[in-house]
Amino acid sequence: MENNILDVLELRDSPTSPSRRTMFERPFSFNGRIRRAEFGISFLIYFAVYLVIYGMMNALSHRHEPGGLDILYIFVLLVPLLWFLWAQSAKRCHDLGNSGWYQLIPFYVFWMLFQEGQPGENWYGEDPKELKELYDEDDKIRL
Repeated sequence: MENNILDVLELRDSPTSPSRRTMFERPFSFNGRIRRAEFGISFLIYFAVYLVIYGMMNALSHRHEPGGLDILYIFVLLVPLLWFLWAQSAKRCHDLGNSGWYQLIPFYVFWMLFQEGQPGENWYGEDPKELKELYDEDDKIRL
């Protein structure tokens, strides 16, 4: 089967091409795999937003006695934040070849931060690190 240069260019420019994947494409989804870098940035985003929410809670508690409405506002902010962290953590577990439930293991977050993901496709999807390399069949030169 022959590939001409136009076919290769169309494949690389298609929105579904693996080389066109971007970070945080589906941050609230529990499906798929993400790399260490995206997980690390996700963790930093979570921590920064959590500190802002914590500061708001602290400021509200010093200003007046926290009421039901204040707690509701904080709850509305924390639920999406926790969902984001759990979804990103589950995808990182998937990249390591494990179920998303592994994130509940104490200190497993350090393993997720530093361990390289499984190479190639696994049960949870394609390798996010792997770019589809297309070679010229005659010269074995990457296009």
